[in-house]
Amino acid sequence: MKTVTLPSGVKVPALGQGTWFMGEQRSRRADEIAALRHGIDLGMTLIDTAEMYGDGATEELVGEALQGRRDEVFLVSKVYPWNASRKGTKQACERSLKRLKTDRLDLYLLHWRGNVPFRDTIAAMEELVAEGKIRYWGVSNLDTDDMDELYEHLDGERCQINQVLYNLTRRGPEYDLMSWARERRMPVMAYSPIEQGRVPADGALADIAAKHGVSPYQVALSWVIRDDNVIAIPKAARAEHVAENRASLDIMLDDEDLALLDAEFPAPDYKMPLEML
Repeated sequence: MKTVTLPSGVKVPALGQGTWFMGEQRSRRADEIAALRHGIDLGMTLIDTAEMYGDGATEELVGEALQGRRDEVFLVSKVYPWNASRKGTKQACERSLKRLKTDRLDLYLLHWRGNVPFRDTIAAMEELVAEGKIRYWGVSNLDTDDMDELYEHLDGERCQINQVLYNLTRRGPEYDLMSWARERRMPVMAYSPIEQGRVPADGALADIAAKHGVSPYQVALSWVIRDDNVIAIPKAARAEHVAENRASLDIMLDDEDLALLDAEFPAPDYKMPLEML
């Protein structure tokens, strides 16, 4: 499994598993649990979730899937911005731990920026680290100016990751955010790396897929993780889909492929607001 190194020096899989919209339908529960466990078998041991997903139902599903396998996984969850006060962050973390049936998170993220000052959220995160409730902390959906402000605060440089929307059709972070992160050796975690299955499956993607004998979506995912500083967390609710995602790591896109994709999905030449789903 290809890995990406966090500022702490810890190596995590470049291809993990997202869980948005999982755990919300009882009829799919068994398949979703099987998918997560199969992903672990395939080395996709970074699993991302959040208190927001299914109002906690997704964390409960993940907790069930990890029974007996917790130590194999790098587990990530996120706190709502309105819960991110010094006291609220710690309370939210305790609720997430209970739903996940674990005693610690490997990484805890501020889901997006709200009205709580960064210093209060950082203080809570550092207290959780000291208490052993989380190993590391990071952020999500923060643009370059937000990250600059975060770094102005004491311990801001202890942030391990910024999780953002990034895929072939959402290349805005490439303008300055990706280089900002790379300069600080902070990985970017790409959520919705194939735009929740809405990346155009025709044109250049179809041609490149035919050339490599894979699907357009596998090409799109391979493109996201071409960057050694990017982690992708696609969601897959079936074991077969998980295996397809894992196979994207084996696709070797050449310069011609990348040029075709750049022509059809051009990189930004101006600053645009950071997008969210």
